[in-house]
Amino acid sequence: MAGRLASLLASGTAGAARKALDGVYAHTPPGVIKFNDVVIASGEGCWLTTVDGRKLLDMASGIGAVSTGHCHPAVVAAVQAQAAKVVHAQQNVVGAHTAMVDLFDRLAGVLPPNLDQYFLANSGAEAVDNAVKIAKAATGRPNIIAFEGGFHGRTLGAMALTSSKTIYRQGFGPTLAGVHIAPYPYCLHCKAQVAMGHAGYPTVTGERRHAEISCCGGPLESLEWMLATQSAPSDTAAIILEPILGEGGFVAPPPGFLAGLRRLCDKHGILLIADEVQTGAARTGLWWGHQHWLPAAPASPPTSASHGNAGGPDLLVFAKGIASGYPLAGVATRRELVPAERMPPGTLGGTYGGNAVACAAAAATIDVINNECLTDNARERGQQLREGLAKLAAELPPGLIADVRGCGLMVGVEFGGVAAGGGSGSSSPRFSTPKKGIASAVTKACAARDMLLLTAGARESVRFLPPLTISSAEVDKALGLFGEAVREVATKQ
Repeated sequence: MAGRLASLLASGTAGAARKALDGVYAHTPPGVIKFNDVVIASGEGCWLTTVDGRKLLDMASGIGAVSTGHCHPAVVAAVQAQAAKVVHAQQNVVGAHTAMVDLFDRLAGVLPPNLDQYFLANSGAEAVDNAVKIAKAATGRPNIIAFEGGFHGRTLGAMALTSSKTIYRQGFGPTLAGVHIAPYPYCLHCKAQVAMGHAGYPTVTGERRHAEISCCGGPLESLEWMLATQSAPSDTAAIILEPILGEGGFVAPPPGFLAGLRRLCDKHGILLIADEVQTGAARTGLWWGHQHWLPAAPASPPTSASHGNAGGPDLLVFAKGIASGYPLAGVATRRELVPAERMPPGTLGGTYGGNAVACAAAAATIDVINNECLTDNARERGQQLREGLAKLAAELPPGLIADVRGCGLMVGVEFGGVAAGGGSGSSSPRFSTPKKGIASAVTKACAARDMLLLTAGARESVRFLPPLTISSAEVDKALGLFGEAVREVATKQ
């Protein structure tokens, strides 16, 4: 029998959705932010439909989780079939279930070959916590270094690594001990770039080439200094980073930064953890975000846990898009980092990790990404999106859109003040301070036009994070709606 709120919603009377939302919000802590006051009835592809019949173009895709689009037929079929067989066969109680076997086969085909040990969890934050546990156990060292602007989750451990906004840690201290936060190379706001008129970080463009960017080297120097002054290498278990900052603003690293970070880890016997929760599962146009900057790891890795991998990361955290919106996450790592003498049976686990239905969804997701060439679509539609945004920037007052950045279908736009010249060279500065709240105002104006878009980070940025199945026509639709929203907000301000 339907309850009061469901009956109210089903009545179809005027204001029913609003009243149902009020009922839900009455039971929801205010700390759970709600960006859009809608009740969703269904979804298909890149579109969500509300109970009132509004169709919303979803450029958020559940914060990147709905990689294959809402209710992809292959994923739906896999979930339905698995739910009729077994819903949950707990990973510590039984050795495996058939859906886990299928998923492990597929993970072996898409993960770096030297990362052949998989631990399954529920969420990105839980997987990050376990990656940190593995790194500490493998090295016998207590400290972890993360980067400014990084987002790694909201659990007590992952929260300590997160610095994209203060709100995520506000009021929850003291945080986990032994965590140090290093500067991240945010070239638009780098003082060295500002001093030379951003000559090393060129004008907004649809497809910024790495060769056009020259890094001052400051972030790696600061990291070396941190190892000399705050966390000795012999005390540092791992360095964790998102290959592209996610919630921190969709900031891609400059050429050479990840390779330099890999060399630094090798030099000091520090493990490198790639948090691919948002950048993974074909989001950036490659299966994993780090592959844009780090070479493929060798199939036969070093045998010592104290010496880094000559290629990619030592641990890789995945979640979000790996299962098309179903709660599955995991850590992939090198075999020699999880020996029984350091992590004996019982040190890893979790009730719902590797849930059978979630595993079936993940296996189907991997098949869809590969069979439908969604890495190619992410690259092509992402380029279309960035070029369209760069064209829009050129039509607007100079400096209003200060940056268009990202890889694949992970695209960020940062707003500036219209006083900026918008060019390169000392006489034409790239950036001046925007009016506070412009990014949020633009997302609200997009919502009024039936498009869902999210802000990103502590600066005035928005992020485009659509399903990987998005079409060329849907990208054009999103560009048109975004352009209208930005012009409306700019006129009001």
